[in-house]
Amino acid sequence: MSENILEKIIKKKIIKINNLKKTLALESLKDIIDKNDTFLNFKEKIKNNLKAQKFSIIAEIKKASPSAGVILNNYDPVQIANIYDQNKATCLSVLTEEDFFLGNSLHISKIKEKINLPILCKDFFIDKYQVPLAKSYGADAILIIMAGVSDNLASEIYDEALKHNMSIIVEVHTVEEAKRAIRFNEALIGINNRNLKTLKTDINTTYDIHDVLINHKGPLISESGIKTKDELLELAKKTSIKTFLIGESLLKNLENNSIFSVL
Repeated sequence: MSENILEKIIKKKIIKINNLKKTLALESLKDIIDKNDTFLNFKEKIKNNLKAQKFSIIAEIKKASPSAGVILNNYDPVQIANIYDQNKATCLSVLTEEDFFLGNSLHISKIKEKINLPILCKDFFIDKYQVPLAKSYGADAILIIMAGVSDNLASEIYDEALKHNMSIIVEVHTVEEAKRAIRFNEALIGINNRNLKTLKTDINTTYDIHDVLINHKGPLISESGIKTKDELLELAKKTSIKTFLIGESLLKNLENNSIFSVL
């Protein structure tokens, strides 16, 4: 059986993180974090919107993806963040994985110098070391992809993020993953409409999984595949979800995107 794309990404990530741990000590990361005063509460901003019955858009910044290829040739993450900020995006998601998405953790630092929005470090977390690493670049939230980690590893990364006062998105794509994720009480849970193993997208994934998570106390997020305001409003109408992580459709229509008009 051939390797799926998620397995390929994780294999490379394990090698990269193991090499980085040899050259960049945890103590060094702690020093960097202690000097940084730009941290914001990602989860609280979304929860406040929910209390006010308002939508939240987590607007994604990425140069490329395995499914779409290069999305933007003239990629300027700070400029994109500025456009999102002007359009009242709630939070940002910055893709930092280097090999398959052409990202870089430094993009978070550069955005934080100019833009006052909470940032999710969108990457493949396979080691709790990556939590302080992400925070050292200015990230306010981290991602745990249940399809890519064991329950024990998910718990390790989750506990480390709480220790560092970071928000956590636990991402699921199947009912089984949702059942595994529901115990993470302090996390936001993201339902990813894209299957990370095949890269196919299906909005119905949110409908299929929503009922399993309806009693989770953290905010729920519908992620990926949302192309129009009408799709977003339909999702909101049929579920309790008011938070959406959107990337490619925003990036392809940066200067004029009606999705932001819901805010």
